[in-house]
Amino acid sequence: METSRHDRRLVGWLSLAQLITWGSVFYTFSLLLEPVERELGLTRAQSSLAFSLALLAEGVLAYPVGRWIDQGHERAVMTGGSLLVATGLLLHSFIHGVAAYYAVWIALGAGLAGTLYSPVFAVVTRRFPHDFRRAIITLTFLGGLASTVFIPLSAWLIASLGWRHALWVLAAIQLLVCAPLHAVLLRGAPPAKVAAGEAAGKSHTAYLRTAPFLLIGVFVIGMMGVTAALPPHMISLLRGTGLAEAWVIAIPASIGIIQVAGRLLLFFFEHHFDLHLANRLIPTLIPLGLGALIAGAGHPWAAVLFVVLYGLGNGMMTIVKGTAIAQYVNRDHVASLNGALGLPTALARAAAPLLLGVLWSAESGYGIGLWVLLMASVVSVLALYLAQRKALAAPRA
Repeated sequence: METSRHDRRLVGWLSLAQLITWGSVFYTFSLLLEPVERELGLTRAQSSLAFSLALLAEGVLAYPVGRWIDQGHERAVMTGGSLLVATGLLLHSFIHGVAAYYAVWIALGAGLAGTLYSPVFAVVTRRFPHDFRRAIITLTFLGGLASTVFIPLSAWLIASLGWRHALWVLAAIQLLVCAPLHAVLLRGAPPAKVAAGEAAGKSHTAYLRTAPFLLIGVFVIGMMGVTAALPPHMISLLRGTGLAEAWVIAIPASIGIIQVAGRLLLFFFEHHFDLHLANRLIPTLIPLGLGALIAGAGHPWAAVLFVVLYGLGNGMMTIVKGTAIAQYVNRDHVASLNGALGLPTALARAAAPLLLGVLWSAESGYGIGLWVLLMASVVSVLALYLAQRKALAAPRA
């Protein structure tokens, strides 16, 4: 049922499910690396491949998941996704070989395709078409704290119970909290709509060839690549700036809080400035942060400025990426159109950290890689600007 304002209770409970899923799978992976490597005799490259396979599975399934949500099957998609995540975590506790290890992470990636930001953003966009941006900002508050909550929680579970039994607890949380929340809250989904353009023969596939969609694709894929490249290398990158070790650990740990702070700023102040101007300015924080790091040439102040700008920009850019298709392409097919970007985005997220590692050298450190990321982020910002101009200058379907 369409309303002018989003249902705070529904969005709040969906936010809790986001926090649990991001935390128990996405952020717990790094804590499982070393104990799994020791038991299975894997190299770091072999163990890391599992996460890349999960991202690839998530990307492959993004489009069909989007189509199912647009057709009104959001309850089945998100409940089934939570059940699949719970099953994957449980099966993970029984693995004794590399093939099983990779298989459970492919299954977990499939579960994430139906439970993380892309599907839930589509759900609230369909349910609250006049207030979806506000709902999406609210959803990201708890999601942004997933690392803050689950890294210490999962670390404590692993230390107390061992990694296998820790996975039982995480699977139980998925089964007893996330799956019931999705099953109960997502009853009465809006039916599939026939957009005005589609009634005249324009299906969602027609939008895939439009300039605004293609430009937003460049923006999303480029920025997702940049923001995926940095986290795995953040500690080494900051050490190279000459920061004290305590700051090297503390600054990345604070990024989650900085991201949430950026979303709070957007929540409270976005009505005081033009929405489209905000969408243009927010992504520029990423290249500004990278520019500060390059210009600072190893000075600690540059590293601090970089992390603040990156944290604020990345936190608020989640909302920009999550709403751009609905605002500048088409709202009725938002899940399908976002899903069409799933595979190329997954490939960018998987390849970017490897590329940054390849570009590192003992002589220049991350210098060349940072310039590549800076250029990619500038191109992404320009692509969004052009998409806005073309979409706002044309009559909307």
